[in-house]
Amino acid sequence: MAKVGIMSFAHMHAYSYAACLNELTEAALVAVWDDDAKRGRTAARQFGAAFVPNMDKFFASDIDAVIVTSENVRHREMVEKAAAAGKWILCEKPLSPETADCKAMIAACKKAKVGLGTAFPCRYSPPLMEVKRMVASGEFGIVYAAACTNNGQFPGGWFAKRDMAGGGATMDHTVHVADALRWITGKEFTKVYCENGNLIRTDIDTDDLGSLHMEMDGGIQVSHIASWSRAKSFPTWGDVTIEIVAEKGVIRVDAFNQKISVYNDDAMRTEWAYWGGNPDMGLVRDFAIACDERREPSVTGVDGLRAVEVTVAAYKSARTGRVATL
Repeated sequence: MAKVGIMSFAHMHAYSYAACLNELTEAALVAVWDDDAKRGRTAARQFGAAFVPNMDKFFASDIDAVIVTSENVRHREMVEKAAAAGKWILCEKPLSPETADCKAMIAACKKAKVGLGTAFPCRYSPPLMEVKRMVASGEFGIVYAAACTNNGQFPGGWFAKRDMAGGGATMDHTVHVADALRWITGKEFTKVYCENGNLIRTDIDTDDLGSLHMEMDGGIQVSHIASWSRAKSFPTWGDVTIEIVAEKGVIRVDAFNQKISVYNDDAMRTEWAYWGGNPDMGLVRDFAIACDERREPSVTGVDGLRAVEVTVAAYKSARTGRVATL
């Protein structure tokens, strides 16, 4: 059983990962470190783990692995320290806002001979896993194009600050789709054109909408909308949808549509009760098993780098008004 520590509850996904760890037989959440001591103590108490305020003591404890869920720009620092301490690492997406930092993180883990995974839970979404199977089987023939969305609620807090997040909705909600398409098609992105900006929130440092047009190996054409456009009252954080146009048919998938609509008069809003698979559980389980088996997690640091390369190209395109080549 892998003994896991979580580094920072700055990112909301940390709470889901912690809940998953407490349900798994393959892992246990035993320690929490957070530079915000109040937040860290509260989270540690909530999930039954020890709060360790000193990072050196956190790494010196008997944890085997860490999940890094800090602000985006702090990922590199924490990953490199965890690698030096010999811990297996799962890092929240984006791996880092900058490709140079991603490469440094991968190199540090390779040098330390520890596994580095990127948190792309969409690979563990049952509908997307079925799409992957259908495309890989060849039953739909050659893939020609894909139309995608990832529209979510505005996360608030440090996500609105460029010096902490590194980018806005274009980055936050493109990396998931870029990774999913790489995984489903087995192809790499070659070109990116992007227009982005602030259409909803003009008082934040980061963009809240990105419209991307991309190309993959073999000439696959991809359109993608990434946004923080969902209302606060929306039943969940957002969506991931993909429509694949192929030689022998069209595949349409909504990755988070395994749900029942619940009309809650007490809350005075519609809620979604999920009955399908939990992608976060699949992600965290694979990471725990990878730690025990001393192998790379299935979604690697290189996968994280490739997705970041797409978003870096998108921001370059948005600045210059030209197509960016990867």
